[in-house]
Amino acid sequence: MHDADLQRKLSRLRTLLSDMGSVLVAYSGGIDSTFLLKVAHEQLGDRAVGVTAVSPTFPAIELEQAQRVAEEIGARHTLVHTDQLQMPEFVRNDATRCFHCKSDLYRLLGTLRQTGSHIQIVDGTNLDDLSDDRPGIKAAYEWGVRSPLVDAGLSKADIRILAKELGLSNWNKPAAACLSSRIPRGTPITLETLSRIERAEALLHQEGFRHVRVRDHDKVARIEVDPEEIAAFLDPERRKRVTSALKTLGFGFVTLDLEGYRAGGVSLR
Repeated sequence: MHDADLQRKLSRLRTLLSDMGSVLVAYSGGIDSTFLLKVAHEQLGDRAVGVTAVSPTFPAIELEQAQRVAEEIGARHTLVHTDQLQMPEFVRNDATRCFHCKSDLYRLLGTLRQTGSHIQIVDGTNLDDLSDDRPGIKAAYEWGVRSPLVDAGLSKADIRILAKELGLSNWNKPAAACLSSRIPRGTPITLETLSRIERAEALLHQEGFRHVRVRDHDKVARIEVDPEEIAAFLDPERRKRVTSALKTLGFGFVTLDLEGYRAGGVSLR
């Protein structure tokens, strides 16, 4: 991608956000929503507000990072609290789970708007996301949420390059997803399972693994890491520590997926 093309897309994004006048950014702390918040803050100042939904599905470590980066940007940042575990449509964990989760988020963001306000709700959906099966995009459409990164023609690769140029500290942050994505579809989501997954992944982060998923298959913990990090599990002491720690969380078996991290890997039963 030529630099001129990227700058043209960035300029288009700036214009889109400026024309909106004021925005609420659905801000998770991931690179897409961070980049969007950064540019929105540059264009709109205090009329751009990042909003993060705090719930049992959102890891504490992700919340801490989101708060830190928003502070680095200097943007206004608001937390809203919700609990998807009170939604039977979410708990049953079928193909519509993400739709109900995102609908809950956008409903919450809508409550932050004053009556008659023209403030726009925007999300970090990028061009690449449109090729995936993402029920959350349908929810965004139904709630009138705009996706300025898509409108500006920005891909994930574009966003990372521009995020680095803009000095964002998390420009190379691995993709993240809510904790419920680690639970096989059709298996009901519980607070206990979410907590166990969060603690398991925190232990692996402490071991130095950067991109981690612990897929919860009842008694089996299936660990996914980046392929280049798989060799680190060959260290006998680390393997012993990880196995022992995860078993204390209630797993009977601890396995390493030799294919490494991949989106949708939880579908195995």
